[in-house]
Amino acid sequence: MNKSMKIILVIAGILIILAIPIGGYNSLVSLEQNVNSSSSNIDTQLQRRNDLIPNLVSTVKGYATQEKTIFTDIANARSKLAGATNVSDKANADTALSGSLSRLLAIVENYPDLKSNQNFRDLSIQLEGTENRIAVARQDYNTSVNNYNTKRRRFPSNIIASLFGFQEKALYKASEGAKDVPSVDFTK
Repeated sequence: MNKSMKIILVIAGILIILAIPIGGYNSLVSLEQNVNSSSSNIDTQLQRRNDLIPNLVSTVKGYATQEKTIFTDIANARSKLAGATNVSDKANADTALSGSLSRLLAIVENYPDLKSNQNFRDLSIQLEGTENRIAVARQDYNTSVNNYNTKRRRFPSNIIASLFGFQEKALYKASEGAKDVPSVDFTK
């Protein structure tokens, strides 16, 4: 083998060795962007629900004026969600808001006129669709996080991840109270 052929083989070897980290880095960047996009989709759907809630609450208030605590709980939960800065805080605030909404919708059962109100029915349908979108967005986010975290832990990506500061991402988990059924007291 002549000298120029050896040089070409050495250069080709170096390029192949360099291609592995570059491909791993780019793959981690793409997966991290998927996580960020999925997180934004959750935020978008949570905001959609937050935008629907005042209209729903206003409609119910006209019929159920004595149910003031539920309206306060909803307002507080919406404030917590608006102030959430990380996935865990969002999940906890989301759980609180979902619980308050469940109690609100259970209260509606005591008001047949409200259930037949077209505005309330439209808002309920929109809210139900939004809840479904939120569930899908959460699943998509967790899938993105799982793909990203798996990639950053596998060899040789784990070396690249540590060199370039790719941090593990948190899954979207419901808070501890999410398993509890909301209590509704119709005696007040």
